[in-house]
Amino acid sequence: MTISLRNLPQEVEKAILETSRREGISLNKATIRLLEAQLRRPARNSDFEEFRGAWSNAEADAFDAALAEMRQVEPADWESAG
Repeated sequence: MTISLRNLPQEVEKAILETSRREGISLNKATIRLLEAQLRRPARNSDFEEFRGAWSNAEADAFDAALAEMRQVEPADWESAG
C-alpha cells in the first residue's frame, strides 16, 4: 500500500528524519518503523501516566500524612486465630 502524507506536524517530521539519520534507513522505512513501534506500545492510561505531576509536593505530602494512620501495622491483626 502506498500513502502520501501532507502537512505533517513538525515534531512528526523531526522524528522521522532523526530515525532515518540515526539508523541509516530511508524516510519510508523510518516512518514504517515509527508506526510499528506505536502499535506495540501498551494501551494509554495503563500506567496512570496522565496523573504524573498532577499534585504539587505539598498536596502529595498532605495525602501521605492523611494515610499515615492507615499504613500502621497492628501486630494483633496478624496473630493466628487458633
